[in-house]
Amino acid sequence: MQSGLVDVFVSLVGTDPLVQGLAGGLVIASLNLLGASLVLVWRDPSERALDAALGFAAGVMLAAAFTSLILPGIEEYSGGNPVPTLLGVALGALFLDQADRFLPHAHYLLSGRKRPDAANPSETLAVDDERLAGVVLFILAITLHNMPEGLAVGVGFGAAAGDPARLGGALSLMLAIGIQNIPEGLAVSVAAINAGLDRRLYAVVAGVRAGVVEIPLAILGAVAVTLVEPLLPYAMGFAAGAMLFVISDEIVPETHRHGHERVATLGLMLGAIVMLYLDISLG
Repeated sequence: MQSGLVDVFVSLVGTDPLVQGLAGGLVIASLNLLGASLVLVWRDPSERALDAALGFAAGVMLAAAFTSLILPGIEEYSGGNPVPTLLGVALGALFLDQADRFLPHAHYLLSGRKRPDAANPSETLAVDDERLAGVVLFILAITLHNMPEGLAVGVGFGAAAGDPARLGGALSLMLAIGIQNIPEGLAVSVAAINAGLDRRLYAVVAGVRAGVVEIPLAILGAVAVTLVEPLLPYAMGFAAGAMLFVISDEIVPETHRHGHERVATLGLMLGAIVMLYLDISLG
């Protein structure tokens, strides 16, 4: 399975890691759009279904952060020295923590549960209309939410450096993030409607916006680690730390907020299993 998929991918996009990063960004953004578009046919998904879907997304991201970023960063790209990768993890989490002060993540914004030190939307955006500011802030928060995913994919392809023998891990990471983008994209569209984007078309546009940011971040990640190879373990750790922060600070609490902890947990376990299978099959 590994060699076949790698051969197909290389035949389509070549071995240039920058082009591969672009292709990876396009794939995950397209699957984000697919998920966001589901709101057109699945018009009223239940909270239980959304919590299960978000739990699945969290499980995929959780396993991917370790199997495709943290462990390879330590074992393969820093000679077994954990410090660079773990420092990157800390920096990634710190970056998301500070960014969350000014752009509270979507689920916190929509549920009305904000950090005590979070900025007021109208003050942050210099917009008088609090509701309009909230909608704009929602879109910006979703953009921030998708940054670690695009960066992780780009770093993965940059780490492979166009080597077909290493591409399996990058492809498994791309597929995992793409797969989790489908339920996440659906949840984003539903949240966009709840935020005041009362036409479903606007909700899909919000989903497109969420995915589009992943493409340049994927290219940036590939460029950074290709040009400055010593940054690789730091970059892999940074992407993983940012993903772990989103999982723990946002996704898991949100899936447990409506009393559907069991189905959300089962979704998380299924997502982790899917990612581990992909990692073993392709990595």
